[in-house]
Amino acid sequence: MRTEDRRKFLKVGTLAAAAGLAGKANAQEGKANLDSSNAPDASSPIGNASAEPRIPGGADAVAEIEGFSRFKPSRGNDPESDYYLGKKMPGFRPASAGPAPFEAPDLEKLPWKMVGGAKEFHLVPQAVRREFLPGYYMNVYGYNGSMPGPTIEVTQGDRVRIVVTNELPEDTFTHWHGFELPIQYDGAATLTQNPIKPGKTMVFEFDVHEEGTFFYHSHIPMQEAFGQVGWFIVHPKKVYDPPVDRDFGLIFQNFHIPPTHTVSDSWAMDWNWHTINGRSGPLTTPLVCKHGERVRVRLLDFSPMQHHPIHLHGHTYWETGHEGARTPSSAWVPRNTSLVGVAQATNFEFIANNPGDWIFHCHMVHHMMNHMVHHVGPRMRENSNVDRYQQNTTTRPAVDYSREGQHWDTPGYPQKMQGMERTMPQMETLWNRRESKGMRATYPMAVKGLMTVMRVLPDDLYNLVMESDEPVEKGAVFAEIVRRFGDPSRYEPAPGMMMGMDDGKKM
Repeated sequence: MRTEDRRKFLKVGTLAAAAGLAGKANAQEGKANLDSSNAPDASSPIGNASAEPRIPGGADAVAEIEGFSRFKPSRGNDPESDYYLGKKMPGFRPASAGPAPFEAPDLEKLPWKMVGGAKEFHLVPQAVRREFLPGYYMNVYGYNGSMPGPTIEVTQGDRVRIVVTNELPEDTFTHWHGFELPIQYDGAATLTQNPIKPGKTMVFEFDVHEEGTFFYHSHIPMQEAFGQVGWFIVHPKKVYDPPVDRDFGLIFQNFHIPPTHTVSDSWAMDWNWHTINGRSGPLTTPLVCKHGERVRVRLLDFSPMQHHPIHLHGHTYWETGHEGARTPSSAWVPRNTSLVGVAQATNFEFIANNPGDWIFHCHMVHHMMNHMVHHVGPRMRENSNVDRYQQNTTTRPAVDYSREGQHWDTPGYPQKMQGMERTMPQMETLWNRRESKGMRATYPMAVKGLMTVMRVLPDDLYNLVMESDEPVEKGAVFAEIVRRFGDPSRYEPAPGMMMGMDDGKKM
């Protein structure tokens, strides 16, 4: 970008009004043009506007090698090169620092203590109540109060002891998916062990010689469909080459929960609620990394019966491993979309060289929506909302049976899903997360179902979002990235977002 463009004015957003305004906050982005540097009321750009991408001090890394740049979209000079598309370009974190910490947004890690030479974990299968969306609580099965369960994280060569206490009202089994362990601990229902009765405990103890992306789950199919799964991450003794700076984990699941219900139909053959780490978009917490870092995402499809074509916007990644093991680098595949099958895990690695808020999602159209139901009722009524007759069923809006007018001019119209309006407190739940600071005001409208966001932020904006408590206006971080790396003269701030058809409030 030209220097003169870098100095151009950035003005976005108006902060939500104080909580005392009783929900009348206006979270619409400001209408100022990013290209109006001479405006008399122009505010200063956020962050360090003159900051240039840089290698952190002490990092043994380079900005560009063989035509591939870690700070701007690029390919490289030779597809046969180890550095083509950043294939073996290391991150900033040195191998001597050990593996990057594993992060599964919205999930906890299972604590352990060393007992008799083994890392001892306590795992509790139980019924749990999970908030899929703000205010939408569903009854599912999980572990230790969570669905998915907490992450078990160990190092290759550890001896582990996992004490499983069943708090379900029925028998259960626990399978350690992918581990090569003594047969008596495999957990394959009554083939290898007796059931864990309600209120009873079973102890599993084995040495972990593998390394890689694994998981645990109930080996009763209906309990699997009810959500019983959790990560089991084994870090290698020798850090993978090249080392990564970020190591994220996402578990994709599907549920069939009819309207007005909170309990999934585990016998269903189709699915209308979709979750990532137990949350549906936009309650899925964005993944946030720094510009130039090497990022790994481990993605597990634990859907009952549906595969997921996973697409990352704005970047090309390498498939570096699956649930079996890390793949030799000679067999890595560059992609931007990968099909991940049921009970399969795929590892994606890439250099985050394109700043912005990039959507990361399943590409099946019904998986990019929440709580799909048949198109009936208020969709056929002019200027009507279901809330108007839910409270009083004796008076309902009239239905237009003429099949004339703009709603019927185009065959198949309308196809946009309706409903799912959110209240001000529900919207505040989305915006009060640190990871969402500075995103466009309309971001919650774009992220639904099996969708999340990979945020690639310059150092100063990362610090502002993730390490400071400074207020950030909606859209400010996004617009600042446009100012530095895009075309600010053509940027259009997001319009206000309607909070609900019943009150007309904006967010």
